[in-house]
Amino acid sequence: MKPFKKAMLGIAIGATALLGAGIATVQAESQMSAKAEVGLAAPEFKLTTIDGKAISLSDYKGKTVVLMWFSPKCPFVVKHFADKDNQTFNTMYNDYKDKDVVFLAINSAKPTHAYGDVATNKSTIKEWNFQWPVLMDGDGTVGRLYGARTTPEMFVINKDGVIAYHGAIDNDGSPKGPGDVNYVRQALDEVLAGETVSNSETRPYGCSVKY
Repeated sequence: MKPFKKAMLGIAIGATALLGAGIATVQAESQMSAKAEVGLAAPEFKLTTIDGKAISLSDYKGKTVVLMWFSPKCPFVVKHFADKDNQTFNTMYNDYKDKDVVFLAINSAKPTHAYGDVATNKSTIKEWNFQWPVLMDGDGTVGRLYGARTTPEMFVINKDGVIAYHGAIDNDGSPKGPGDVNYVRQALDEVLAGETVSNSETRPYGCSVKY
C-alpha cells in the first residue's frame, strides 16, 4: 500500500475510534445524568436479591413500587421491627400487597462492612420475618444513582414510573420508635387513588449508607 493511502487509512481508523469513544462517552454521561427526583422518571436499575434472583425496576412496569434503603443493624431501621407493635414495613407489605404495590429493599453497604455482610442480612431477615426482597448493591451504584444517604430512605414510584415521593418513612427521626404519621402510607393512598401526593418530599433520617 502506498504511503499516502496508508496515512489516509490510519486517519479514517482513528476518526472512527474517536467517534466510537465519543458515542460511548455520551451514553455514559446520559446514564450518569439520570436523577432520582420527585416528578421525574425513576432511574432504571438491575440488582440481585440476597437469594440470587435478578430483579430490574422495569420488571414492575405498570405497578406502584416502594423502595427502601435497608440496613440490618441500623437502629433507625431496627425500631420498625423491635416488637410486635412496631412492624412498620411488614404491616405495609401486608396492607398493600394485593393492591398492585411492589416493595423492594436495597442494601448499598459495601460487603466488607457489617451492614453489608450477606450472612448478617440473611439471619436478620429471617429473624424479622421480613417480607420484602432485599437487593444487594455492594458497589453502591444504585444507591448513588438515587442519591440515597440514609437507612431507611424511601421512594414511592407510581404506575407510570415517576417518582411520587422521596424522604423519610415517618415523622419520628429518633431511634426510639415509629412516628404517628407514616409519609409512605399517605403517598401510597394518594397515588392509588389517582391523586397528587400532598407531601411529596420530606427529610430522610437514619444511619448513613455505608458506601
